[in-house]
Amino acid sequence: MDSLTRLATAQRQIGLVAGEPPTTKGYTPSVFNLLPELLERSGRTQSGSITGFYTVLVEGDDMTEPVTDAVRSITDGHIWLSRSLANRGQYPAVDVLQSVSRVMIDVADEDHLQAARRLGHMLAVYGDIEDLVNLGAYATGSNPECDLAVAVQPWIRQFCRQEITERCRLDEARAAVVQLAARIDSAQPAGAQPAAVGQVG
Repeated sequence: MDSLTRLATAQRQIGLVAGEPPTTKGYTPSVFNLLPELLERSGRTQSGSITGFYTVLVEGDDMTEPVTDAVRSITDGHIWLSRSLANRGQYPAVDVLQSVSRVMIDVADEDHLQAARRLGHMLAVYGDIEDLVNLGAYATGSNPECDLAVAVQPWIRQFCRQEITERCRLDEARAAVVQLAARIDSAQPAGAQPAAVGQVG
């Protein structure tokens, strides 16, 4: 699919010409009727299943933009591509914390889930203090969990990078996630317990 945003824009123009009143940020009601009609065609049927990948162009990196918000409410997950990560030269520029899978718990085993949650938790902890770290205002030793998040950031960033020509099978990626989570746990200060974390996937 080229872009759901272009589809929504075209439907908005048709709706306006047909006399529909503009509602949310100028989009007509028919846009939000068309999106589920299209997106819900993907999925399991009596004759097989269809997996759909759809792109949405987000205006101003606003995740609450109407089309983006509507698509997120319909699909089984989303992958958020970050402009700032792309500017840093990270490929693919996937923002793990902003990306969500509602089906991961159905397709991943427990070790995989726990490892993904561990990495996501470390990313979230670092995100809370990133501005302080960049300004040089973070004092090492003030919080063991934050110290660990700072220490393991290079490992996680390296894991999230992939060359355009580099290939990786699912089993290889899963093993790498589990190994990285174990490496993070081994770097945990003696006597400290890993924090309970919620689902990241």
